[in-house]
Amino acid sequence: MPLALAALVVVAASLIPLGYVIAASIDTGWATSSALLFRPRVRELLGNTVLLVVTTVPICVAVGVIAAWLVERTRVFGAKVWAVLLAAPLAVPAFVNSYSWVTAIPSLGGLRGGVLIATLSYFPLVYIPSAATLRRLDPAVEESARALGLGPWAVFFRVVVPQLRLAIAGGALLVSLHLLAEYGAFVFIRFDTFTTAIFEQYQSTFNGAAATMLAGVLVLLCLTLLVIEAVVRGSARYARIGAGAPRPVVPADLGVRYSLPALLFLGTVIVLSLGVPVVSVVRWLVVGGAAVWELDAVASALAQTLGFGIAGALVTCVLALPIAWISIRRRGRFSRVLEGTTYISSSLPGIVVALAFVTIAIQYFRPLYQTVAVVIAAYTLLFLPRALINLRAGLAQAPVGLEEASRSLGVSPLSTFLRVTLRLAAPATAAGGALVFLGVVNELTATLLLAPTGTRTLSMQFWSLSSEIDYAGAAPYALIMIVLSLPVTYVLFAQSKKVAGL
Repeated sequence: MPLALAALVVVAASLIPLGYVIAASIDTGWATSSALLFRPRVRELLGNTVLLVVTTVPICVAVGVIAAWLVERTRVFGAKVWAVLLAAPLAVPAFVNSYSWVTAIPSLGGLRGGVLIATLSYFPLVYIPSAATLRRLDPAVEESARALGLGPWAVFFRVVVPQLRLAIAGGALLVSLHLLAEYGAFVFIRFDTFTTAIFEQYQSTFNGAAATMLAGVLVLLCLTLLVIEAVVRGSARYARIGAGAPRPVVPADLGVRYSLPALLFLGTVIVLSLGVPVVSVVRWLVVGGAAVWELDAVASALAQTLGFGIAGALVTCVLALPIAWISIRRRGRFSRVLEGTTYISSSLPGIVVALAFVTIAIQYFRPLYQTVAVVIAAYTLLFLPRALINLRAGLAQAPVGLEEASRSLGVSPLSTFLRVTLRLAAPATAAGGALVFLGVVNELTATLLLAPTGTRTLSMQFWSLSSEIDYAGAAPYALIMIVLSLPVTYVLFAQSKKVAGL
């Protein structure tokens, strides 16, 4: 019962941003709302955002799936090295990637620039689950298809790709939601989306009605994407049925004809997604010299970022525990509703969550306005599923029999949970906390709106200096964010391999 109450409280809190948008829209009234919504500016933003999504997502899917197939299913030279490098771009925040490209090509902008930067930043979200799925596929299905006369391309598109549906749909959803939420990357290249317009509206005039209407459209787009993903995912089953275990895959030999194009493709992806930002940051560090390393400011930003990251990870994991436990130990409609509700706020852009917390804090809890507690609460709602998914996997691997044996020896349920269950789920909990930490380190919009006066995290310092065209001064903060994110990105890659049973 206490766990259920705790889970209900967390779920109720996760609905705050959505409730805020609905309530604010109702208070605005239809006349004002329609005047704000049905205007050329909104049509322009909608066109830009939709074009960005429908152009970028297929490219990310193509790049991610092809890269995953090359490193997992062929004898391409250096496959193990490529496998790690292809996940590494996740360690580079999208706004740092945009900063790197803009400083290299100042004329870069518009939809083409947005698609380029977004693709290079987010294709690993498709690559990682696709690679993990390819490791699990039983080659016997493909061999049967070839025995029936299908050629290599027909086998790939008619047998392999359908089995990647879950990975592709999930990765495409993540890419889409990141595109809707991204602010800094598109501001650098002067490409307007709903998120950039909301933030600019909020900063320039604090026009709550206009910002709320734009946020409402953004919420509808997010919910539409969730529905589309559920339809695409379908209800088909992809698990192997029958006795025995799948045999390991025999990698295909590309031969001389295809080896060079494969290496060229992988090398180009890595150079553009990882090489350009790293070289750009190093170049600006060299240009700035020792003067850009203002040790007091850098140390303060690093300490604040670590503080927010650790606090956000701990709070998020603690609050995710009751929901994860119920979803595993009390399966049913109630647990599915609890778990599904947590994805609503996490699918919303940080700007929408921040606007909700700002408004509620000012109107009802003014002492909490611009406090660390509000910032951590926003981080929790934004990144709760990152912890929940890992915790759920960890708890599922904890045998129920051990818990029952502990309670039969007179140990209380709470002590059993802490001393038995939680210990067994500790690795998965650590992985979930690491992913939340990565999200906090790279988060920008919610932090800019909610952070207490005087707060200067790494992302805030980078954004402040780069906005002033002080690219050399921003370089140290970009470098530190990348260095902090690399180990966590490797944890994500390693976890995907464990899931595959390797």
